[in-house]
Amino acid sequence: MAHDRDGNDDRRIVVEDGGPYWVYGDVPLVRKTQIVSEYGEPLTWQKGETLATTSPYALCRCGHSKEKPFCDGTHAEIGFDGTETADTRPTAARRRTLPGGKQIVVRSDEALCIASGFCRDRQASIEDLVPKTNDIRMRSHVVAMVERCPSGSLTYALETAPQKDIEPDLPPEIAVTTEATATGPIGGPLWVSGAIPVERADGKPFETRNRVTLCRCGRSQCKPLCDGAHRPKDGKTAER
Repeated sequence: MAHDRDGNDDRRIVVEDGGPYWVYGDVPLVRKTQIVSEYGEPLTWQKGETLATTSPYALCRCGHSKEKPFCDGTHAEIGFDGTETADTRPTAARRRTLPGGKQIVVRSDEALCIASGFCRDRQASIEDLVPKTNDIRMRSHVVAMVERCPSGSLTYALETAPQKDIEPDLPPEIAVTTEATATGPIGGPLWVSGAIPVERADGKPFETRNRVTLCRCGRSQCKPLCDGAHRPKDGKTAER
């Protein structure tokens, strides 16, 4: 796909076939780090530095660039297979309503889940808490869990207007995330916020959402979306 590289396009992200993510429209690129409790429970996100960019810029998708998070062309050397397999249906066609909600309606789209851990703590999961949302404290806890979910897998609405999702007010930006694990920090996905359109390389339509997590390790089985495959199974930490 040919791209206009004059930087004057509206904000959008274009997936290159077998290559990087091209980012147009002066989209800020920042770092965000997952903050956890002393027990390792994800609590929130801390925003760090803003990286210097010139529109347009290319972000690594294969996971092997020596200039992460930017692309350095390594994808061509290693024969990166960036085939997109993510479900292109809108989230409303997939999600399910968690049972028992009081005052609010909580929905889950498991196809978007990256298991970032904000939906549970040592005592309960969001599924356990939703039936207790008649209690304002529990309801606030559930809302916080939903709004900190980077992928937007979890959403909520008021019981009085169940079809109108309430989304957190997030800036249009891309965050290079770092996650906390028991063995140390690891590089997480690219967290796209603020309803920036993502254009697939295969030309299939992709729903524009307030929160999207894009794979940057190259191992996801639902590219271009993250599926949590970046978390090492051998206990080693990943590059930022």
